[in-house]
Amino acid sequence: MNLQDRRRFLGRLFGGVAATVALPKALGARPISSYRELQRAAGPLINNDSGDEQFWHLVKGQFPLRPDLVLMNAANLCPSPYPVQRAVFRMTRSVDLDASFQNRAKFGELRERAREALAAYLGADPDEIAITRNTSEGNNTVVNGLDLGPGDEVVIWDQNHPTANIAWDVRAERYGFAVTRVKTPPQPTTADDLVRPFRDAMSRSTRIVAFSHISNTSGVALPAKELCRLARDAGILTLVDGAQSFGAVKVNLHEMGCDFYTGSAHKWFVGPKEAGVLYVRRERAADLWASDVGVGWQSAVDSGARKFETLGQRDDSAVAAMGTTVDFHNTIAPERIESRIRALAWALKKGLQDHIPGIKIHTPMDPEFSGGVVVAGPPGMDVPQAYEKLYREPGWGVHGHSLVPAHLQYDGGS
Repeated sequence: MNLQDRRRFLGRLFGGVAATVALPKALGARPISSYRELQRAAGPLINNDSGDEQFWHLVKGQFPLRPDLVLMNAANLCPSPYPVQRAVFRMTRSVDLDASFQNRAKFGELRERAREALAAYLGADPDEIAITRNTSEGNNTVVNGLDLGPGDEVVIWDQNHPTANIAWDVRAERYGFAVTRVKTPPQPTTADDLVRPFRDAMSRSTRIVAFSHISNTSGVALPAKELCRLARDAGILTLVDGAQSFGAVKVNLHEMGCDFYTGSAHKWFVGPKEAGVLYVRRERAADLWASDVGVGWQSAVDSGARKFETLGQRDDSAVAAMGTTVDFHNTIAPERIESRIRALAWALKKGLQDHIPGIKIHTPMDPEFSGGVVVAGPPGMDVPQAYEKLYREPGWGVHGHSLVPAHLQYDGGS
């Protein structure tokens, strides 16, 4: 398949609008720009300026992507930009050169700086933030940390990440509480379309409602603030899985009103690998049991969310680089990143809708009810074969379960 054929094929598959947004830059040589160039370009932009294509060309230049690869895998795994890589490499080398306690002592202060940066980025207080290893670990800390038993009920969304729901099922089997799954309309038109099923499912026995902020299986975004208010008014806890919103959507956890929030650094946050975040509302920390008790427990147990990160030997470089990643996001501006992601996702959905007859788009068109994840079912496509063919064909790439500028999942392909 030559270059012209690839353009034509992806133009039909992704739609003319989406192709215009995503393909021309991808087909050329990989842009290279210094971080200082990006900082200089971002400085004069006002808050509501989403940035032109030249600006986003500079952003792309911060990532060491293969020039022949169009990587559209943010919902699963993202590369880290050069500033984050350099921070991780530099600190890793420092440890390898001198693994003494004295040299590694610096990571205590660096971890606290990262915690403060994450708290400010997420609209929380530092003692409400634990730096974990990923979203799953954060979710399981909550699943295993609550005192639940017979007579209690947990309400979960059927569009959560499958393993998040299985974690509740496994613990329910052991301890005897009930798990109720909520089904929401596939194409909501109002926020109440998404809130009402949860409201109807809650009962006097409900102890916690656990839902994905944005579903990786459908691309639907729930009105988290409204759901958290509904639960709080009924005396019910909330766990928000932020795997698809952390780094992609501007989040203020105090305004959202949730009790727990989790996220992974290796997805939209484009941070270090094997690092994540767990938010525990201040008044909930004392009542949540820690799953792991390791070095530093005695000093962490009465220090808010810190008691949930005594996980034994860590990659201190990755933990410290969480602060570097926040700096990277702040350089571009979280609002600008969210605007760009939403624009690409909308262009993709519109292009698919307009140019592929019979395609089923599961993700709502309305940005109010969606984020960067786009889930669609192309008619008559052998998805596994398409993944492999597009990856193996020179000049195009498919990794994991996704294809596209924002992130695209095909139904049946995950």
